[in-house]
Amino acid sequence: MVEIKKEGLLPNLYSPLRDKYPNGATLPMAEILEYTVSKSDNVGCELLLKLIGGPQIVEQYFMANNFKDLSIKFNEELQQANWEFQFQNWTTPNSANEVLAAFYSNKKQLLPQRSYEFLWETMKDTKTGPGRIRGQLPASASVAHKTGSSGANKAGLTAAVNDIGVVFLPNGQHFFISVFVTNSTESYEVNEHIISDISKAACDYFSVKPK
Repeated sequence: MVEIKKEGLLPNLYSPLRDKYPNGATLPMAEILEYTVSKSDNVGCELLLKLIGGPQIVEQYFMANNFKDLSIKFNEELQQANWEFQFQNWTTPNSANEVLAAFYSNKKQLLPQRSYEFLWETMKDTKTGPGRIRGQLPASASVAHKTGSSGANKAGLTAAVNDIGVVFLPNGQHFFISVFVTNSTESYEVNEHIISDISKAACDYFSVKPK
């Protein structure tokens, strides 16, 4: 159980959790994780980062497990207060796919079974970004994914419209996909459509039965 004090419900961040518990609450860790992952709750993310010691602890964890090409320097509150800070939190599509594959196969036992099942069920329940990876996929496909978004600055530049995940196809195959639309001057809808176009192309490719 984790105590969330009212003063910890940062008013300038997107937070369905704060909307439900405006005066704070004591909640199971699982509920905070569900808000953070499946609803992209920024207050939940801040709470979790503080519990484990900050963004650098997350970065050190990935480095210790031999994941490369990533940087995690700032929490949500700081990077949303300074546009430039977000660019120091980065990874590549290849690295994101490597992380997805490692946690999905779980060959190195990065997660105990109970946590493994919880993670993938929570990602399958993601509510944000329905027009991204899921956008043009058949209803019979299942997706476990996590979105990321920056919003746009005053000049109309969107730093990030992202989505990473695992797509499970009706033919029993699955594939890992990470798409980052970066520094775009297109509309939010166009940025999402770029992701769904790529996802559909991948789905069409992997849906072909092997000869």
